[in-house]
Amino acid sequence: MPWFRDPLDFLGSAQEMERQSQSLDRLVQDEEMAELFGLARESAATGPVELPRLDVDRAFFIAMATYAGDDTAVALDYRTSSSDPRVVASDVWTGAPSCDWRTVADTFSTLVAELRLD
Repeated sequence: MPWFRDPLDFLGSAQEMERQSQSLDRLVQDEEMAELFGLARESAATGPVELPRLDVDRAFFIAMATYAGDDTAVALDYRTSSSDPRVVASDVWTGAPSCDWRTVADTFSTLVAELRLD
C-alpha cells in the first residue's frame, strides 16, 4: 500500500476485528462522518455501493492505524466474493478531501501469497 503514510497494525483476533468493524455501523449513521470516511450502505434508494466507497454491510476490518486519529484501515470487502473477498484500504492522502477506498489485492488469498503468509 504505497500511499500509506502512517503505521498500521493487523488485528490479532477475530474478536478484535469484530469490535473494530462495529464502528462502521456507527459512522455510517452520521452523514457527515460517512462522507468524510467514504462509507455507505446499499439501499433501495441508492443502489449498490461501489469503490471508492466502502459498503459497511459487506466489509470487515483486518488492520487499523497504529495511532488513533490516523484514519488508516484495511478491510476485507465481501462485495466481490463471500469466500475470497477483495482487500481494500483507506486512502486519505492522494484523492479527494474525503477518504477513498482502494484495492490492495483482488482477493484475500492473493494478499496472503504476496506477503508469504501461506
